[in-house]
Amino acid sequence: MTVRRRRVVLATTNRHKAREIASILAPFGLEVEVPERLPEVVEDGDTFEANALKKARSAARATGRAAMADDSGLVVAALGGEPGVRSARYAGEDATDEANNRKLLDELARRGLADPAAAFVCHAVLVAPDGTVLATAAGRVEGTIRGPARGSNGFGYDPLFHHVSARHPAPGLRFAELSAADKDAISHRGRAFRAIGEAVAALPDGAL
Repeated sequence: MTVRRRRVVLATTNRHKAREIASILAPFGLEVEVPERLPEVVEDGDTFEANALKKARSAARATGRAAMADDSGLVVAALGGEPGVRSARYAGEDATDEANNRKLLDELARRGLADPAAAFVCHAVLVAPDGTVLATAAGRVEGTIRGPARGSNGFGYDPLFHHVSARHPAPGLRFAELSAADKDAISHRGRAFRAIGEAVAALPDGAL
């Protein structure tokens, strides 16, 4: 079967994330375009879904084209769900990945928590040029937080997120130790955007 090629705007300034999403969506015939400039969006939503929708609608208004966005992060139940929607800004508005990881480990040590359960969560949304929601999906993957940091792949909290599954049996691996393809196959973002890709493949011509 021939895969229809479609192109949509991706609302992100994170080039690591953009590469991941482009790779995940390619089999569905979706090509992503990351504009050089988009209006700044204040991510003040209480949920990943709210922030994703806000970013996608802002990009659609600015470009006059269909746009997709995601909001994702790390949720540690023992920390009351932190870092949560502030995952990228956990150590401050302009925090580096290293600073966020360091703050997380420091907070766990301060509370005497070892290998606490955690989950990576992603909510993705695709909107039409007028802001109408065309597709939405969520993805989640369970693991634990373990220090010190390990692995040189990935980004964000990947060096601390330890995952055990049938695909990666005990003792397991950090997400930063996985190849890009292996990570996409099991990650929260992979799960969410594959669902978006399937939804878009079912849309009629002209829907984008």
